[in-house]
Amino acid sequence: MAGQHLTTAVVGSYSMPGWLERAKNDYLRRRITAHDLDEMHDTAVKAAIKDQEVAGIDIVSDGELRRDNMIDYFAMRLPGVEIDRTSKTSYYDFYESVVRGRMPMAPLGLVEHYRFLRRFTDHRTKVSVTGPHSLVKRIRNEHYPSEEAFAMEIARIMNLELRELVRAGAEQIQIDEPYYSGFPEDLPWGVRAVNALVENVDARLSLHVCYGNRYGKPSWEGSYRYLFPAILEARIDQVTLEFARRGSEDLRLFKEFDAPFTLGLGVIDVKTHDVETPAVVAERIREALAILPTERLSVNPDCGLLHLPREIAFAKLCAMVEGTQLVRREISG
Repeated sequence: MAGQHLTTAVVGSYSMPGWLERAKNDYLRRRITAHDLDEMHDTAVKAAIKDQEVAGIDIVSDGELRRDNMIDYFAMRLPGVEIDRTSKTSYYDFYESVVRGRMPMAPLGLVEHYRFLRRFTDHRTKVSVTGPHSLVKRIRNEHYPSEEAFAMEIARIMNLELRELVRAGAEQIQIDEPYYSGFPEDLPWGVRAVNALVENVDARLSLHVCYGNRYGKPSWEGSYRYLFPAILEARIDQVTLEFARRGSEDLRLFKEFDAPFTLGLGVIDVKTHDVETPAVVAERIREALAILPTERLSVNPDCGLLHLPREIAFAKLCAMVEGTQLVRREISG
């Protein structure tokens, strides 16, 4: 695929099977062992990888199916975070968590999950991590003088893990920061925290910002204008944004501010069960190509596919790939 334009990728998460949801809840209620749940996670991840490959996705993820949600997977691994194990009744809830002292440096264990992904695909791969800004919005801070200081500490600890991922072969790493949309006033220090997170991380780095997909519904709606010009300071290669649900108007911001990064263009609305046609996908890509050249664009869904039934998630990915191929043929023809 070297040199191929308009590469396709998932944002991160894939459809969560109902049986895995039940197993995660059974584990919380101590009805099954960690070993049993790990085996189920392995099975679900392999199936998610296969679906992406069959759909024709260029850059695949593990579907993030080992994660209960985008916060707890990291809160449980970050050293110095105290978790109240009794504080959630459903796997999808957030644990009550708190930091009461200085956080030490320690590995988070992301590398072993990345190696599992690599073992089961020969496609290019991507790992997503929740960014420092989103984590400090959900983990209670009883030690650091400010949210920014807390976020910079998390960034410092996670930076080591990202460098370990690169040593293990990771070429693409995405930072998820959906809470930017709810707290635009935080953006200057939120970007500083991202820069601390990715310092000396030798991978293709993308920053994913969306309008929330907590229960398959948008948390916030609005323009991406609030990202500019602060986002221009982020030391990243790509910004991944949702456009399918919101229309293409904000694409002009990339031209207005002469953005230095490429765009991961969201062309699939993950908040509806209606499956886009390849023609609709192709039209969304063409709208972006009227503003940005092909080498500045890649193609993805708006956000994760977690909340969609598997057959719909799979059909949407197939349509995304077919629509992208339509445009590739027009360009090369």
